[in-house]
Amino acid sequence: LCAAAEPNLSYQELKDLKKANVLHIDVRERWEIDRFGKIPESINIPLGELMEALQMDPMDFKQQYNQKMPSKSDPVVFSCLAGTRSKQALGFAMSLGFS
Repeated sequence: LCAAAEPNLSYQELKDLKKANVLHIDVRERWEIDRFGKIPESINIPLGELMEALQMDPMDFKQQYNQKMPSKSDPVVFSCLAGTRSKQALGFAMSLGFS
């Protein structure tokens, strides 16, 4: 699990952040979600789609992911299976101006 302020989060820290209305983006592939399960209250945007998704028109984002598109200052947490892709996702988001 990755967030800019805290590059590595524990499960408990994530649970605490979710109480503060943090958007949780799971960057695993869809087959991984099917096989290993969805993390409650997360949205799935596979890493290969993330750059495009974070640059979408907010209406298109809402339609495709059934979630309000985060602004560049909204708190966002990325997760994956082992941590490598979530760190890449964090780098992608930061390169687009997300803080």
